Amino acid sequence: MDAEFYVLEWIQRYGRTPFFDSIMPWITALGNGGAIWIICAGVMIIFPKTRRAGLAVALALVLEAICCNLLLKPMVSRVRPCDVNTAVQLLIARPVDFSFPSGHTGASFAATAALFFARSLWWRPAVVIAFLIGYSRLYLYVHYPSDVLGGLILGIAIGWLASSALQHFMERRKENLFL
Repeated sequence: MDAEFYVLEWIQRYGRTPFFDSIMPWITALGNGGAIWIICAGVMIIFPKTRRAGLAVALALVLEAICCNLLLKPMVSRVRPCDVNTAVQLLIARPVDFSFPSGHTGASFAATAALFFARSLWWRPAVVIAFLIGYSRLYLYVHYPSDVLGGLILGIAIGWLASSALQHFMERRKENLFL
């Protein structure tokens, strides 16, 4: 058994409890389609004080979806652990796309990193939610640890890129107003 299955099997053997069995599907559902992060961005965009951070989150989510779902998942075409070890009873519906990288984790960390780099204090609760969502993907046996790690790294990089690009755009816009 390789190390990734060892981690997944350890979680299944020693980490599963009725309590976590009931909340992990709910936690993972927060990340379905980036829902919690889309709502977060939308609410932040409404208020002038948080608009810039909300725009950074929105841009990060768009870039992450393109990189993860349109480019990397089809390119890598990694089979999910639940398709390799079918003996594990899933607590959620089996995802239909490929495994690498974890889109739930990628979107979560793209939003969190965008908040962090936009200097919004909302990154603090967001990082807790992001880690919980990433862990839920392992707990629910739908991703390998490297899928979640890949999503985390991709998300942070895209969050930084989105926040930096937005900052650059806003500075250029300010300069052009004074010409």
